[in-house]
Formats: sequence, C-alpha cells, structure tokens
Amino acid sequence: MASASHRRPLRKRRTALVWTVAVAAVGLLVSLVIALRPDGEPDTVRTAAGAAATRPGASPTARRPAPAPKPSTASPDPRRTPAPAASPATRPARPSPAPARSSASRAASGTAPLAGRIKPGTAYTGVATHYDAGDGDGACLYGPSPDLMVAAMNHTDYETSQACGAYIQVRAASGASVTVRVTNECPLPCAPGQLDLSKEAFAKLAGLSAGRIPITWSLLSPSTSDTVSIRYKTGSSRHWCGIQALGHRNPLARLEVRTGGGWSRLTRTEYNHFLSPDGTGCGGALRLTDIYGEQLTADGLAIRPDTVQPTRVQFTRR
Repeated sequence: MASASHRRPLRKRRTALVWTVAVAAVGLLVSLVIALRPDGEPDTVRTAAGAAATRPGASPTARRPAPAPKPSTASPDPRRTPAPAASPATRPARPSPAPARSSASRAASGTAPLAGRIKPGTAYTGVATHYDAGDGDGACLYGPSPDLMVAAMNHTDYETSQACGAYIQVRAASGASVTVRVTNECPLPCAPGQLDLSKEAFAKLAGLSAGRIPITWSLLSPSTSDTVSIRYKTGSSRHWCGIQALGHRNPLARLEVRTGGGWSRLTRTEYNHFLSPDGTGCGGALRLTDIYGEQLTADGLAIRPDTVQPTRVQFTRR
C-alpha cells in the first residue's frame, strides 16, 4: 500500500510538467509568428491591405464597370485625360482660321492673286532689243496705235496673251527709263525677261546702234481717264463669237459671259480674244476680272463685229 501512495504524486508532477512545457511551447510559437511578421498585423488586415495595393497593376483588363464616387488608385487619374490636349480649340500654337481670312484680304487688296508670270512689285532682268513696230499693231490685235511706245513680250512671259495690254516700266543700266505697252509677242528664241522694243522706245534708253542692252523692268498700273472698251471679232454672231477687251489699266485675267446658270468663263487665245464656240453669252452681259481680282460688269453691248464699243467701267489704279 505504501508503494502505491508514493507513485501517485509522481504522476501528478509529471502531468503538471507536461502542461507547463506545452503552454511554454505555444507561447514561444505565438511570439515567433508575431515577431517574424513585417508589420505585426493580423492576417485578415494584412491580406486586405495587400489586395488593395496590388489592384491597380493587377491586369490591363481590371477596369471598374462603373466610375468610382471617390478617386482611388484603382481608377484612372482625371488629370491624365487627353481631351483638352486633343481639342484643336485649346491648342494656342495652332493657327486659327482668322489669320487665313485676313491674309486673303491682304492678297485681294495689295497683291495680284490671279497674276501669272508677270507679278506687280517684282523687278525682272533681261535684255532689250528693238524692231520696227510700224503702226503699233501686233499679236495682241489691238490695231493701229498713235502711241508707238510699245513692246513685244518674249514668248514665255507673253503667257497665252495675258501680257497683252500690260504697262511696263523699262530701265537701262545708264538710269534712263521708258514706259511701254505690250501689244506684240517676241517669238523664240527671245528668252524669258527679254523685251523687243519699238525703235522709238529703245531710243529712249540707248542709241539704236547698241542693238542689245541689259535692262530691268516691272509692271505698272498707270493713271488714265479712258474706260475699258469691248470689240467683237470678225464673224461673230449668236452662234459663235470672239470677244476682246481694250484699254484696261491692269492686265486682264478672265472674261466671263452671263448664262442662265450664272457666269461662264471663256477660253483665251494666243491672239488675245476670248472665244464662245457655241455662242453662249454672245451679245449678253460680260464680266471682266484683272490680275488683282477686281471684277467689272459691262452690259448692253450688241454683237457688232470689228466695232469698238466703250463701257463706263475701268479697273482701279494699283
């Protein structure tokens, strides 16, 4: 019996020791887990924070189906929207339509938008030769002229008769100058810039024996009290007509006839007439446009071949 009473306390001590060791091990394990965590937070808190942090970069397709009421790292930054930069109206560096309109106005008032090779305000260089101008008539078919200060324009600058009627100021190296009107064409081999002057005009610059001299020349818009005149070509009728303008201050760019549908532009010829091959507009109102874009209207002109009919209009001096 004594032996039994001695063994019981030993078992109790062993049981108490085991519980003590177990509790100590559990406490040590908990301490290690907490110590090894980077932030010491419970797993549920850390997992939620980690998910929120990784949400913006998770995937390109991870877009919210509806806009969030508050800004967050998961929604696009509203400051990055490209709309203001993409709108032409908000780009100060891009020119607006206003300068284009003012530029067009300046072109209409100060330059010649319909000019061909001969432009106002431009000095051309070339050579001057001379020819016997006779009565002053030539390829432009203006007819005889009492003023023999005339010139034949080289073939290139003649430009299908657009140079006809142009007033040109010619200067020689000596400083002498003369003003001539283009009434003729100087065929090839006359070079661009070359003027073939009447003997009377050449003599104002140098002696005729010089034969050929260097010159500069430029377009003029002279003063005149005359108005523009119209002449129908020989053979013109209501079935076909050729129309010519005479006495215009500035080079003529276009001639149009009035039709039921508005204005119809006629084709210009090398002999300085505008043709209506089917008679359209023949005997009706005409609209003339100079190289500056100014337009004049002439009406009440009957078809009278080879008759000069004056109008009441003239282009503005430039």
